[in-house]
Amino acid sequence: MSPPRQPGIPHPRLPLPEGEEDLVAFQRWLEAAIPMVEALGITRMSQANGALTWQLALTPNLNDKGTGFGGALSAQATLQGWCWVTLWLRQQGRAQDVVVAEASQRFLAPVMGDYRMTCAPSHPDGPSQLAAKLSERGKGSIELTHQLYCGDLLCLEATGRYAVLPNA
Repeated sequence: MSPPRQPGIPHPRLPLPEGEEDLVAFQRWLEAAIPMVEALGITRMSQANGALTWQLALTPNLNDKGTGFGGALSAQATLQGWCWVTLWLRQQGRAQDVVVAEASQRFLAPVMGDYRMTCAPSHPDGPSQLAAKLSERGKGSIELTHQLYCGDLLCLEATGRYAVLPNA
């Protein structure tokens, strides 16, 4: 086990991938870099067709009513967006910092069992627009959409704008 994180001290970056990203290694790094991640119940990450999908366990995210705690679901959506942008940057060979600029959620139905959450660009041209901004100015942002499903039931929709900061 690594020593606990200390405020004000950045966690070392994960080396850029040579080829396809190892999402298991990325998740292990993420759990070390952001201590609360280990408690969020992420059981699997996958990427396909421009989307990042997580499988999640409900048990660590229960509220007092026995359903999904809204704060945990919001945190998961925010983190997933950060991961989507970070993984996209890594695929572009870029190691830049990402921050959430704004986020909103709509809770549509209670989460009553294990669930999956997907994250993808809100607009099909979002990644190409971000790439152009990064090329021109070294910084940019992208809007992402999250959907949380419990079985086939859509329980949460969220959007977030994530900013890529210029290199120091």
